[in-house]
Amino acid sequence: MMNTADRSLAILDYALRRRFAFYEIKPAFESRGFKEYQARLDNPLFNKLISCVKRLNTVIKMDSSLGKGFCIGHSYFCGLTPEGISETSLDAIIEYEIIPLLEEYWFDEPDNVNNWSDQLRNSIR
Repeated sequence: MMNTADRSLAILDYALRRRFAFYEIKPAFESRGFKEYQARLDNPLFNKLISCVKRLNTVIKMDSSLGKGFCIGHSYFCGLTPEGISETSLDAIIEYEIIPLLEEYWFDEPDNVNNWSDQLRNSIR
């Protein structure tokens, strides 16, 4: 899929789909590479946050207004090091990347945003 998070591109998306083949890139939390990365980080807060995001992705997939193309990908969590990972660094990902995304996804469902924002924040406390 193209950038399904930006619905204003729908017309362009359809035009491009007629001309090109597409390769779907899915969140890779279950991939061997990500699991090895997670094991190297060896951080309980990171592990809890990833578990929470996986649960959130299940809800996003089942949401009729969103679907699998809106799932939160593993790339938000890549690039951390065992020395640099902290509650502060994880909190920054939640507050400045994930929650704003949820606010866009569920702009008309503030209860969903608040519920998942709380769950994400609590996962690293």
